[in-house]
Amino acid sequence: MKFDIITIFPEIFDSYFSESLIKKAEDKGLIEINIHDLRDYSIEKWGDVDGKPYGGGRGMVMKVGPIYRAVKEIKNEKKCKTVLFTPRGEKYNQKKATEYSDLDQIIMICGRYEGVDERVKTQIADQSISIGDYVLIGGEIPAMVVVESVSRLVPGVVGIDNEGFLEERVIGDGMIEYPQYGRPEIFKTDEGEKWETPEVLLSGHHKKIKEWRKEHGEIIN
Repeated sequence: MKFDIITIFPEIFDSYFSESLIKKAEDKGLIEINIHDLRDYSIEKWGDVDGKPYGGGRGMVMKVGPIYRAVKEIKNEKKCKTVLFTPRGEKYNQKKATEYSDLDQIIMICGRYEGVDERVKTQIADQSISIGDYVLIGGEIPAMVVVESVSRLVPGVVGIDNEGFLEERVIGDGMIEYPQYGRPEIFKTDEGEKWETPEVLLSGHHKKIKEWRKEHGEIIN
């Protein structure tokens, strides 16, 4: 799985992608993450990638030209989707993450400023995505969300029992998330309260545990 991220702030991703399972997955060759500085695709003297919007208004708009050239050069897989992050996009969910996990390449366009030229949405991007009902400063955090949510569905990324994990958690196009408990069995608070682990999880009875998890789990679509 190859992730290509187009941004004007490439350094934002340095620390996040150099830690934990994402870094290990890259080292194993399970995923590939490429960060592309949009300014490298500008033909302006000073590397400008934005300009004033037609019709007036506040702020600047990211130009279509640099994004067009970036995507044209980066796209090199048949099973590929180009994604634009925008508040007007389709809501991102587990179903979409599962769909993306079947691709070979995902190109992500991180918007900034007041917005992105609409021709990017209508002519370049295959899909427009929003990660929630709120407006962010840029598309870099949504890109991180997509990389992590899709990567954990790639066999071998989560751990040696990744196949078992997928079989247990994936339901159709969604995932089941159930409550988890760890040691100690009983946690005693300073106020004298006892927070206990459900007995069924301590029983070792796999069928009952599976039934309990199904009963208490939530389907994340």
